[in-house]
Amino acid sequence: MIEKLLQYDKDLFLYLNNLGSDTWDGLWLIITNKVYFGSFLGLLLFYLFYKKFGWKALLLFIIVVALMITFTDQMTNVFKRGFARPRPCGEANLIEHIRFIAVRCGKYGFFSGHASNSMAVAIFGGLLLRPYFKKLIYLLVSISFVVAYSRIYIGVHYPLDIVCGLTFGALSGFLFYKMAKYLLERFFRFDLQ
Repeated sequence: MIEKLLQYDKDLFLYLNNLGSDTWDGLWLIITNKVYFGSFLGLLLFYLFYKKFGWKALLLFIIVVALMITFTDQMTNVFKRGFARPRPCGEANLIEHIRFIAVRCGKYGFFSGHASNSMAVAIFGGLLLRPYFKKLIYLLVSISFVVAYSRIYIGVHYPLDIVCGLTFGALSGFLFYKMAKYLLERFFRFDLQ
């Protein structure tokens, strides 16, 4: 059963990965880059937090987001080492069949840190800002899906790595949202109903 699921995962990866073209490779490398894309999204969210909650609350958000990213990143590493599932770009029998355009491959891929981090930020930011921007969460989740897909496009993650990363990220984002909501209500007297 597990072997069959992993084979479906490989087949779906090969199909999705081979949809790419040289024309779009540069764009997908920018999307998957944490420094460029993550910084832009983080600055946008911090600006919105500041506008709606003020400086003191913004400092709280920065601390909570830093804790959340550290948590999701470290848990991702625990799962990667625990499952020790090689990335598609690290499998000798697949490398000649895939479009590998990433800068580096890495050793293990289950589950995706990019997917978990981007979804955690999307859920966290979307829920905290929901009273002010009702549809922002849909935009943030859509961006997270695009970032997650970029990992398949560049050849470093299987779809199952992505789905599990997105799921873990959503749960993490929700838990840290609850923590931030409690702190805002307790210490800053914000009512986020």
